[in-house]
Amino acid sequence: MPRRLRIDFVSDISCPWCIIGLRGLEIALERLKDEWGDTVEADIHFQPFELNPAMAPEGENIVEHIGRKYGATPEQSAANRANIRERAASVGFTMAMADDARIYNSFDAHRLLHWAEMEGRQAALKHALFDSYFTRGEDISSYDVLIAAVSRAGLDVGEAAAILSSDRYATEVREAERLWQGRGIQSVPAIVIDNRYLISGGQPPESFEQALRQIAAEPAAA
Repeated sequence: MPRRLRIDFVSDISCPWCIIGLRGLEIALERLKDEWGDTVEADIHFQPFELNPAMAPEGENIVEHIGRKYGATPEQSAANRANIRERAASVGFTMAMADDARIYNSFDAHRLLHWAEMEGRQAALKHALFDSYFTRGEDISSYDVLIAAVSRAGLDVGEAAAILSSDRYATEVREAERLWQGRGIQSVPAIVIDNRYLISGGQPPESFEQALRQIAAEPAAA
């Protein structure tokens, strides 16, 4: 029987380091396939985290937001975005963040991701949402944008519309957020493996490779 690694990927759609970390993890897993064969299987579950749970419906300009939240100057913010674009490109993701980009509320996106996991399409929707926000520059709090991402992920748009027009899965998402915060997760991405090991931040593929190889070599928890 193969060794199964449970990977809980705690993240937010509006976090650029989350897609960088996700691509790093995916590349590492792909590289390790030849080494592991069928002896190790990785099962990724995306867990909700909101960087800005109180964000207004209209969102906030990214330069103003970073300046207010972290005290960064516009020049520092621009340099940081350039670094993020470069890191994203190194893992094959197009990051199109401009000075007029905005931060939006992501709660409804997390509700859809909760549903998508039950449908077996969570990873596809996660990637579609990252593409909507960071590559297309779209408002991920917009129902139209969310429905379009659902369609690209191969999910039922009618069911997604019904979820968005209700409060379905709101309780489940908030409970999951409290659970992971209660476990000490205060920043994302946070990658928790087998409920025992934590890898923090948007690490490059090489770092994930090294960590996964070490973890897979250890005996599974009872």
